[in-house]
Amino acid sequence: MNILIWINQGLLAAMFLMAGLMKLAKSKKDLKPQIGDWVDTVSTPVFKLIGLVEFLGAIGVVFPMAIDVLPILTPIAAVGLALTMVGAMALHIQRKEYDAIKKNVPLLLIALFVAIGRFIIVPVV
Repeated sequence: MNILIWINQGLLAAMFLMAGLMKLAKSKKDLKPQIGDWVDTVSTPVFKLIGLVEFLGAIGVVFPMAIDVLPILTPIAAVGLALTMVGAMALHIQRKEYDAIKKNVPLLLIALFVAIGRFIIVPVV
């Protein structure tokens, strides 16, 4: 089970690392065709903050356990990423962009699996 959780941690980290870096490195205008019109509903600082949260969550879901320094941060980061997806889903529901939610649900489920896995199934010490 530990290996399965590690695989999901890696997937989660890869997805959020790409998304976060993309939001940090490019402008809203450049990303609008790729990620949708929702970028117009948030200010540029909030957009960059979302990217930073995704980037830090990606690091936090892998590195604390990998280097064995404060490994409790790993499931906490997974909870944070799950909450990020809940916020994204709320934004899409508010904008009636129901198809966009299909991208958020798998990431939410993976984040919850990692959080439950590291808090309960194979707890970090």
